[in-house]
This record gives sequence, structure tokens and C-alpha cells, in this order.
Amino acid sequence: MTYCLGIITSTGLVMAADSRTNAGVDYISSYKKLFDFSIAGERVLFLCTSGNLAVTQAAVTLMTRDIKTAAEPNLHSLTNLYDVARYIGSKLRALQLEDREWLEKDKIDYTCNILLGGQISGEEPGLYLIYSQGNFIQASKETPFLQIGETKYGKPILDRILSFDTPLQAAAKCALLSIDSTMKSNISVGPPIHLVMYEIDSFKVRYELKLKIGAPYLRKIRTLWEISLNQAFERMPDIDWEHYLELPDEPTSED
Repeated sequence: MTYCLGIITSTGLVMAADSRTNAGVDYISSYKKLFDFSIAGERVLFLCTSGNLAVTQAAVTLMTRDIKTAAEPNLHSLTNLYDVARYIGSKLRALQLEDREWLEKDKIDYTCNILLGGQISGEEPGLYLIYSQGNFIQASKETPFLQIGETKYGKPILDRILSFDTPLQAAAKCALLSIDSTMKSNISVGPPIHLVMYEIDSFKVRYELKLKIGAPYLRKIRTLWEISLNQAFERMPDIDWEHYLELPDEPTSED
């Protein structure tokens, strides 16, 4: 399993991904899931992948080969993010169409998803979630984040804190806390954690980090977050049992 997310704000973009693909009592493996296809000064393109590892690795390999051979189209020749998303979707469809018969024969789940985030010169930044079928959705001011993989544990903090106007540094911190919350609840998500933060119109990747197991910053934010949550919980008022016991039963739809 995996967990990746993208956040878009009025001032830039944050992309984050864990690296764990299998987890069990005796087997844990890690693979890179955040890929950078940027050209400094012209375009910034990040891809995060989840789902069937063979399909996503093949898709990344084909897209890399298209760039090296100058095939048309490719990630460096397309002039807008919408067409980039369509191109990535076409790669996923082609791979699954080619291998579907054999994958279905052995009942292998070949579904996968890809997050695309970035900016191409001449247009605004964008964030897309591309499905196995090749279609996609786009993040918006009203929904400024997209997730793939094991999404449920890291979503509450994003829902409560993020907006399109959240400062970029705060969005990056929120992304790490979202991933840490997921790691706390699900062993199938784990480090190394890859994080990039992109400032709008800079067309350069200035902020990028990789946090390994035991990284001091990961330990620090987990400890502080747990302390803060416990303190907030303790400030919540106790249930006023006597008050509610004295209230009449609420009428039902049958009354």
C-alpha cells in the first residue's frame, strides 16, 4: 500500500509520498513513488504513483523513454497540464489493455492512480488525479488537495486545516502530519517520506527533502502533535449526562 497527496494553494504546490509497498511480519519493501520531470525555467512536473507497482513503473519508464527519444508527444513537449494529464492517462490505458488478459487470468488487481502537479510556462499551476481508466479530476480552490492510496487516516487534518489561502509552508507541514497520521494507524505506509514544495512562477525546485526512518524532524512533529491532541482532548467539556437524562425522548418519524 502507499499514501501520496498533492496540495495546491494560491502561492504554490506541495507533493508528498511515502515509499512503502509491502508490509508484513517478515517482509517490507520500499520503492520511489514521487518523480520529478521538471525543466528549470520552463516547467515543473511532479508525478506520484499508487496501485499496481508493475503498471506504474512501466508507465514511468515509457514516459522517460519518450523524453529520451524525443517521441511525440512527451512530458517535455506538451504545452499545458491538461494535455500532460491526457498523455499520462493514455499510457495507463495502453499498458492495462496490453496486459489485462494475463492479469485477470491470475486475478491480479492492476488498477493504479497517478497524481500530477506542477506548472508550465504561460499557465497557472495545476493538480490532477489520473485514474486507471485514463480519465482524471482537477483540484480547485474549493478542494485544494488530492490523495491516492491509503487516504482515510490522513484526510481529517487536511479537511480541518487546509484552504486555498493556507500559506505554503503551513501546507507542507500539514502534508507531513497527514502522512505521519497515516503511518501511525497503518503499517502499510512508511518512510522514507519524499516532500517537495514549489513556489508559483519560480519554475525551479528549491525545496525538496527525503525523511528516512528515525529522522529527527519526523520524531519531533509526531511527539508534538500527539501532545497537542491530548491537550486539546483534555480541554473538551465532559458529557453532561444529567442534563440529557432529563430531556424527553426525541420524536421518531413514526410519531
